[in-house]
Amino acid sequence: MVDDRGQVSLEYMLIFAISLILLAVFTLPLTERTIENTLDVSDTLDVKSDLSKMSLAVKEVYGQGQGSKQTIHIVSSKDLQVDVADNYISCTLKLNDGQSKTEKMYFKSTLEKSSIYLKKGENSIVVEWPENCENMQIFVR
Repeated sequence: MVDDRGQVSLEYMLIFAISLILLAVFTLPLTERTIENTLDVSDTLDVKSDLSKMSLAVKEVYGQGQGSKQTIHIVSSKDLQVDVADNYISCTLKLNDGQSKTEKMYFKSTLEKSSIYLKKGENSIVVEWPENCENMQIFVR
């Protein structure tokens, strides 16, 4: 009597190992791409939220008129350059796939065209409209 059970077990283990290797080869790159896309969405939403806070501060100062001031605190996950114009603020993000995306928030104000730089971590941003001054100011404290 010949025992063939050992050969069947070896073939089963070999097929199972090859299946696991193929599964890992095809799913790991897809998982990495999915994680990068998720991080891009998260970064975009964070920047949009920060721009919204700044936009609301500008709207409040503009609505209150000369002599008003607003300070907001923003925690940024990376260094950002925020471009300021008289009717919008914008920020361009570089995505993980090499593309870039620009987020804009619109408002009405007397701000002059400029840029402010937010460093990674906590930032205090001041929006003010000084007395007897024609233009509003926005800067990082």
